[in-house]
Amino acid sequence: MIVVDSENRVFTLHTQNTTYQMKADRYNVLLHTWYGPRISGGDLSYLIQYADRGFSPNPNELGNERDYSLDTLPQEYSTCGVGDFRLPSIEFEPEDGSRLADLRYVEHELRRGKYSLEGLPAFWGGDEWETLIIRMEDASAKMLVELYYGVLEARDLITRAVRVINRGEQTVQLRRCASLCLDVQREGLDFITFDGCHALERNLNRSPLRPGVQSVESVRGTSSHHHNPFVILCDHSADEDHGLCYGAALLYSGNFLAAAERTQLENNRLLLGVNPYHFCWTLFPGESFTAPEAALICSPGGFGQMSRQFHRAIRDNLIRDPGAGKRRPVLINNWEATEFTFNAEKLVDIARSAAPLGLELFVMDDGWFGTRDTDLSGLGDWIVNRKKLPGGLEALVPRIRELGMSFGIWVEPEMVSENSALYRAHPDWALGAPRRPQSRGRSQLVLDFSRKEVREHIYRAMKDILDSADISYVKWDMNRSLSDVWSAAASADRQGEVFHRYVLGVYEVLERLRRDYPQLLIEGCSGGGGRFDAGMLYYTPQIWCSDNTDAIDRLRIQYGTSFCYPVSAMGSHVSAVPNAQTGRSVSIETRGVVAMSGTFGYEMDLGRCTPEERETIKRQTAFFKAHYDLIQNGDYYRLSDPFQDGPYTAWAHVSPNKREALVCLVSGAVRAASPFRTLPLRGLDPALAYQVNGQGSWPGDVLMEAGWPLPMFWDDYQSMQLYLTAV
Repeated sequence: MIVVDSENRVFTLHTQNTTYQMKADRYNVLLHTWYGPRISGGDLSYLIQYADRGFSPNPNELGNERDYSLDTLPQEYSTCGVGDFRLPSIEFEPEDGSRLADLRYVEHELRRGKYSLEGLPAFWGGDEWETLIIRMEDASAKMLVELYYGVLEARDLITRAVRVINRGEQTVQLRRCASLCLDVQREGLDFITFDGCHALERNLNRSPLRPGVQSVESVRGTSSHHHNPFVILCDHSADEDHGLCYGAALLYSGNFLAAAERTQLENNRLLLGVNPYHFCWTLFPGESFTAPEAALICSPGGFGQMSRQFHRAIRDNLIRDPGAGKRRPVLINNWEATEFTFNAEKLVDIARSAAPLGLELFVMDDGWFGTRDTDLSGLGDWIVNRKKLPGGLEALVPRIRELGMSFGIWVEPEMVSENSALYRAHPDWALGAPRRPQSRGRSQLVLDFSRKEVREHIYRAMKDILDSADISYVKWDMNRSLSDVWSAAASADRQGEVFHRYVLGVYEVLERLRRDYPQLLIEGCSGGGGRFDAGMLYYTPQIWCSDNTDAIDRLRIQYGTSFCYPVSAMGSHVSAVPNAQTGRSVSIETRGVVAMSGTFGYEMDLGRCTPEERETIKRQTAFFKAHYDLIQNGDYYRLSDPFQDGPYTAWAHVSPNKREALVCLVSGAVRAASPFRTLPLRGLDPALAYQVNGQGSWPGDVLMEAGWPLPMFWDDYQSMQLYLTAV
């Protein structure tokens, strides 16, 4: 609910559990007054204190008044170069070379429903949303800045976006444009980021805010394996069930910056948006630039409440699932069984062994096109290799479907091999500066998706493939970072736009495919979790969580991912042991328990499985299907922290009505004289009684307070599942 006090120019955004407020003051400066637990309202600007602080300058219109400074006030969208020395939200350069931004409130507008952003991902919905637009202007530079706020009350969700318009007669260079600025006047905050590397993504890192700036960023052209565009500010004491926390996610898949600043007055500023690294956007008179959307959820009740609200909002109002209301299929991927060495008969054999086990989707991975016998050639030539697949997809796919399975393919459309017909015909279609050697990643170059002709060629190639056979799934991969970012199609003064235009180009192609093939399920991937962000989820309802399929490493990867992103978005499969990434051997039971807290599937040669393992796979697929709605759409509870190296890692899926729950646990390394332990559950209805695995009857409050006794584990990394139903 949005409440506007027009007389006092106070704007209050209420959600189910929180209140967000800002005010345009007597100098038309837009001040941030409150974001926290829901309150009745009123003008909270009385909380702002004014005093003369040394070396904090004062706006010109104040004359000799010294107790008002932009440097000390909580701003809604911070200025640049006019007295505030903290992190700026925006920076632009007119033709005179000045880089000043003095934004003042002009007007506001209320709308029913949710705003949308052309060419960019955004949360969506109908009348359950409200929109507030606040317009601010730099009168000297004639630059208009529109601040967009979307409010989804039931989910405690507030979205932010920014549009910058050049209303003058000069050309302006936009050099920075954050999507979110949040000034928090609160003591004792921690900054939580989710960091790592390829195969070890989204490890939780928590540290107190110290004086100065702490930041994470990506300059790799993607959101990256290394840092995620989701961060948290929280009380020192915040945990799963207690304490105030602010979660902020950027709906963007390219270079980003997330920065938190602890100021001289011990206040805090959080900034989130497109990274200003190599960013410079030219705005001719009348032109505009739209920054990506950011999403905010404040939770007065700890991380768990915040995560569950993000999960619900992302599932219901961001992801556009082509099979909405239907169960997604359990898949088998051939990569770990064959790598590049396969033919049609081998693929059919894998599918033939998978179908009786309950697997429903066969995915043909890398190596089916062009001259793709190794990773040194073939990318860009999206034509079936008929030596491997005689008769092409139109011959192979019906054979797979006769087994009762649907069919999917792997593609990597953003890349090109130098040994390819495409590169030989169009070497200028790859990113790379003239007269400079090009850097390679995985022996490949990056196609310039900022160019229309490149996007059109790739779209047509994908369309030809999809039209050739009954294909229901595509895994869209991207296996290197962007380097040598220079476009042959852009002038020298527009090269600062290439990083961002590349991301917009990827979004455009994905949107065309989604529009023209509305039943096609696209899974995002970038060497696993290198582009796991809310922006990609708008186009790809699920994303391969990590190339690391080791079940024990996945406990940490999926734990960190769960702070923002729902289980239904996490691509997670059972793979063979010893694991290819770690060499570790874990039972197939444990591998299944971990993988089914994701989209679920298998990546292994099923022909090498023992009869006992095949029976286990059959039981796992049947169990996952039977409990699909609970796992994928239930509320997620983290019951332990795997980063603490405790005796177990546990989590739970609880139905929205709390009448059903699935508790999952994986033990740690076994030790002698292990103590007796109990596992306290979460999320149950204390007034209901529950059967556990079809036995007994225990009150919900007892299970949450006293817990459930754990068995003695006599080997490392054993698993347990408890299925609870209300009686």
